[in-house]
Amino acid sequence: MSLKQRIQEDMKSAMREKQAQRLGAIRLLTAAMKQKEVDERIELSDEQIVAIIDKMMKQRRDSISQYESAGRQDLADQEKFEMTVLEAYMPAQLSQAEIEAEITAAVTETGAAGPQDMGKLMGVLKPKLAGRADMSRVSQLIKQKLAG
Repeated sequence: MSLKQRIQEDMKSAMREKQAQRLGAIRLLTAAMKQKEVDERIELSDEQIVAIIDKMMKQRRDSISQYESAGRQDLADQEKFEMTVLEAYMPAQLSQAEIEAEITAAVTETGAAGPQDMGKLMGVLKPKLAGRADMSRVSQLIKQKLAG
């Protein structure tokens, strides 16, 4: 079953079970998917759907920090719930050691020597790690690797 079909089935199940909050989060995702399909006149692949979910999760993380700093825990909790729903559709996350191994392989592959090669490394790593690792964390690890 494709990721898109799984999302559609989960939406139907949330409707049947009257899980309004979960249904709302899934509808946000399907709306984003439909928007991309209409805008680009394409049928989304699983990789493209994962990219959409990754972007939505990044937005949720930003919103949570803003809501918490503004003292709006109710809104932060809603965003956290939406993140848990979205996480269910993401591929398994890589461990710290696996990410570091990918970075080491990319450094060897590109011959990166210093901070000026950061873009080169990110270009190689992003397609491999998208959806499977927090790219801001990957960026921090690359900076540490190139600095030391």
